[in-house]
Amino acid sequence: MLLQVLGTAAGGGVPQWNCACPGCSGARAHPHWRRRHASLAVQASQDRWYLVNATPDIGDQIEDCPALHPGPGSRRTPIAGLVLTDAELDHTLGIARLREAGAGGLELLSTGPVREALLTRLRLEAVIGPYTPLSWRELPRERPEPLTADSADSAVSISAIPVSGKRPRYAADSPGSGEDPWVVALRLTDRATGTTAIYAPALAAWPEALRSAVAEADCVIVDGTFWDDEEPRRTGISTRTATGMGHLPIDGPGGTAELLEPLNARCLYTHLNNTNPLVDPGAPQHKRLADRGIEVAADGMVIDL
Repeated sequence: MLLQVLGTAAGGGVPQWNCACPGCSGARAHPHWRRRHASLAVQASQDRWYLVNATPDIGDQIEDCPALHPGPGSRRTPIAGLVLTDAELDHTLGIARLREAGAGGLELLSTGPVREALLTRLRLEAVIGPYTPLSWRELPRERPEPLTADSADSAVSISAIPVSGKRPRYAADSPGSGEDPWVVALRLTDRATGTTAIYAPALAAWPEALRSAVAEADCVIVDGTFWDDEEPRRTGISTRTATGMGHLPIDGPGGTAELLEPLNARCLYTHLNNTNPLVDPGAPQHKRLADRGIEVAADGMVIDL
């Protein structure tokens, strides 16, 4: 199973256009600090790829990954579809950027609440439909299913693990309960070897189903938005804590580093906020994680399982 990391930043990217925090200022001064919005490409078969989330950077992310370039033929693309982990704007705005798909259309895999929010609140069908048709598949939860619609052609199976009922702000008053699967982690499994990767760029909680999944995984890529719980308040970006904003912190009691350290899997963080000290490659927090056997994913990283 081949995974291509397309981006590793939280909403706004690094640098964020209207921010002069140390992380953003550092990224302007040192371009190698820059991070695009968190996204992943999964090779489903020899020449077919699915993108996990459609970020505002999707055009540049595709151009920077030769495996995703079109050809042979002027409009033949290896991109088979999109998988959405949630309905947040930084994970869905890029759908509009793919309107050039034309008559071939776009396939999207999501949970029901995410689909409904995009169709009824963002009116995605009305806006994109005149350019390219959208087809939807429900993300499987109970049992993994082949990633491609043609099961014989799919090297990877997929299933969703609900991790949060956190709605995006534009759908905060949507009907339903807090148990609805608005945010999911993805379980990706190589159908030939059985190796498994967990991708969870947004984590407001660590439910038992996720705990069981990461215990059996070979690779775990999770939410690293904030270093500690007080970071949003300390840096002045919010009056809420990290957990209050729907993101488990990395450090501190009950932080995700504590939960990842005992695992046998390769563990990496993604979805870093611009205020997170980890955006500085020389920050001492990198060594603290390395001492626990945990990495920070980098834009462009290839993970071969």
